[in-house]
Amino acid sequence: MGKKFTLELPDQVELSESEVALMVAAHLYDDGRLSLGQAADLAGLDKRTFASSIGKFKVSIFNTPIEDVLKDMRDA
Repeated sequence: MGKKFTLELPDQVELSESEVALMVAAHLYDDGRLSLGQAADLAGLDKRTFASSIGKFKVSIFNTPIEDVLKDMRDA
């Protein structure tokens, strides 16, 4: 199954469980710890919706480091 966490936020932090799940999933995807599909599942979204939602966290669906992209372009 996986790990389950309980997180208690201060009352002034107005976040829903789904918003927190999306934030965590976006971070783990950006870090390369989860694939797009795994992160979407964690967030409770389909891949398309997840991919279009992570931009607000400044996360790109293209999580390849720019150095690797530039190297690939030079090598092509």
